[in-house]
Amino acid sequence: MAYFWMFILFLVVLLIVLHEISYRLVKNRILRSRRWDLNICCGHSDGGGLNVDIFQHDPGPSNFKKIDNIYALPFEDKQFEHTLCSHTIEHVDDPEAFFAELRRVSRHVTIVVPPLWDPAAVFNIFEHRHIFLNVRKRFEDELPPYIRLPFAESVQDWLGQKIRG
Repeated sequence: MAYFWMFILFLVVLLIVLHEISYRLVKNRILRSRRWDLNICCGHSDGGGLNVDIFQHDPGPSNFKKIDNIYALPFEDKQFEHTLCSHTIEHVDDPEAFFAELRRVSRHVTIVVPPLWDPAAVFNIFEHRHIFLNVRKRFEDELPPYIRLPFAESVQDWLGQKIRG
């Protein structure tokens, strides 16, 4: 029985380590890899250009603008050269429509999603609506393949979606 609990503890620690690597280390390395003209659904992160979100965070990043609708962004066609969309598209109801809107306002769009090797993030039915079927975290000018996260919509309708895109 002791081996069973040691194995469970090992799995929990492994999930935490993989999530920290994915969400903290790799995400921050991508954020710092360049100056982003538009950092969409930025949360607390500052991409160096315009940071936008549907929610005003406190403290929020500098050069912040609150937006109301991610499917109809208040920007001109190709207004931005480089846009970062980090850990956002897995929360939205319609990833294809959101990605099309990002492509409308930016020449280059970088999508950052939870990779399959981070199951703590991938299977988060309280926040996410979709699973992106990849082991990579970063995608340039392409929407990675995805499926709906089973039971997520039902759980979120019942309990409320913790983070809603």
